[in-house]
Amino acid sequence: MIKSKENIVVFEHEIIRFDRGDNKITKDQFEALVHYHGNGIPYFKLVYNGIQFNEHVGVIQVGNILIEVLPKADKNPSSNEEYSKWRNLLIEMLQTVGSFDIKSTSSSNLKVKPNSILDLYFEMYVKEVEYLLHTGLIKKYSKKEGNVTALKGQLKFSKHIQHNLTHKERFYVNHTAYNVDHQLHYILYKALLLLKQINTNKSLIGRIGALLLNFPEMPNIKVNEATFDKLIYNRKNQHYQKGIEIAKLLLLQYHPDLSQGNNHVLALMFDMNLLWEQFIYVSLKKNKNDFSKVKPQTSKYFWKPTNGRRTSMKPDIYIETHDARKIVLDTKWKNLNGYNPSPDDLRQMYVYHEFYEAEKVALVYPGDNAKSKKGNYFDRNGIHDETKQCSIVLLDVKNNIKEWQREINTQICEFVTT
Repeated sequence: MIKSKENIVVFEHEIIRFDRGDNKITKDQFEALVHYHGNGIPYFKLVYNGIQFNEHVGVIQVGNILIEVLPKADKNPSSNEEYSKWRNLLIEMLQTVGSFDIKSTSSSNLKVKPNSILDLYFEMYVKEVEYLLHTGLIKKYSKKEGNVTALKGQLKFSKHIQHNLTHKERFYVNHTAYNVDHQLHYILYKALLLLKQINTNKSLIGRIGALLLNFPEMPNIKVNEATFDKLIYNRKNQHYQKGIEIAKLLLLQYHPDLSQGNNHVLALMFDMNLLWEQFIYVSLKKNKNDFSKVKPQTSKYFWKPTNGRRTSMKPDIYIETHDARKIVLDTKWKNLNGYNPSPDDLRQMYVYHEFYEAEKVALVYPGDNAKSKKGNYFDRNGIHDETKQCSIVLLDVKNNIKEWQREINTQICEFVTT
């Protein structure tokens, strides 16, 4: 494995330890990750003197060390070329499914060549705040209480006596102000302060510093999910939404090191199984003329207790052809390595075949399309049932994302029509 001073790069399911290996972390960093894992984080599991990643990919920053976890669906040995290939594919897959959009009006010309997803998110946020400052921060009416030098609003008599007995030139009042001092700016400012603290990209240091000089100083508020749930967007502040969404991602995924203060954890991780499912769906939907319907996770109920809620099933992708044939796809991000799918997966596809009255079902994996397999279920008498086809469809991985999407559509169309 190749290690840089401030950047550790691994593939999914790999192990990093603090006692040995090319990709070593310090014991303090390991303990910070152990504490982080204790919050129910599903991105990795603890092993002896280290951690093992799972199917989640992305970046975890611990102090000034950035651990980048990349997807991998082939057997090629680890190398700089392989890291670059899969990093670019991951970023482009996330762009394709809309996990982030770098083509919005205010972030169309990113200046920093991203070395990781974290760099990309950081610059997107900087670009958004630069845009908001350039267009002018919006003002809102807000209630204020305190001392002023001119009488306005409602005089709070008891507090006026308490605070201004010797200051007759002041008035303690409750009044309404129209200014930039409101919740949206509190959140943006707090995220800027966080970026100043955790950013290690030299290309962004100056821009973050300039933003903090030009952005009005705001109070330091506590944020949680409820803070963002209460926000209301309208025509006046709609252009803030992108910046607030990135700020939410950064602030809620940040876990400060309260014990030693130098091993803070920030994680931006994505479930590769879910990303693979979304990527295939978007690729098929992009060429929707080939099918009459392409739907994600079409739910059907299949069981209900005497007293209680019904249980549903949701195949990943449901397709109807122009001649009304029904196809069900279930996507799996894994390398089969020549083996058959698990019995549980095959049983699940059998149920989909029955309940959705499908002509064909398929398990869809990344891999060499030439090794795709057709298969049929047996009937209860142990005879191949030609009406119940369940195939393994392997989709070739391409370096060019647009070419890959076209190839996915072509390969799925071939499966449907043959």
